Amino acid sequence: MIQIGDKIVSTELFDNYFVCHLEKCRGMCCVYGDSGAPLTEEETKILEEQFDMISPFLRPEGVDAILSKGAWEFDADGDRVTPLMGHDDCAYSVIDNGIARCGIENAFQSGKIDFQKPLSCHLYPVRISRIGNNIALNYHKWDVCKPALSLGREYDLPVFRFLKEAIARAFGNEFYEELEKTYIVYKKNLQ
Repeated sequence: MIQIGDKIVSTELFDNYFVCHLEKCRGMCCVYGDSGAPLTEEETKILEEQFDMISPFLRPEGVDAILSKGAWEFDADGDRVTPLMGHDDCAYSVIDNGIARCGIENAFQSGKIDFQKPLSCHLYPVRISRIGNNIALNYHKWDVCKPALSLGREYDLPVFRFLKEAIARAFGNEFYEELEKTYIVYKKNLQ
């Protein structure tokens, strides 16, 4: 672990390589898991307010799940998450040529909303947690992402670099630049 300001960063973000390989994983992160995508309180409000603009980009069964359960729900741990269709698929997921994608992001890319997608999805495979007054950035390992490890190695792209846009969105460009500087020092110290 390395501390940068109030952020505690797992060195696994430097040591592991990652590039989403949708052709192999088929977007399973949107359709496989115990609960929906983690959401912040602010994101729950956005999903409630912008549902009418997002719904045309969703599957009918996703719209039905959201109308039935709400734009978000609490999971078994009491965390805010996206609702599911049945027990697996995120209600906001859509299937495009056999690959699960985010309907929220499709609405964003079409210029209908200004919210890209939940930050937890954008930051994956990094998970954020709190340790006292600090924010911890940890690498989350998941079997469905194994193809991303191989592709990341092929492109020589460490996890944190793959997530440059998402990290900057979450914590600002200055923090991302500090990560880059820290990575260079970290790699030199390993030699």
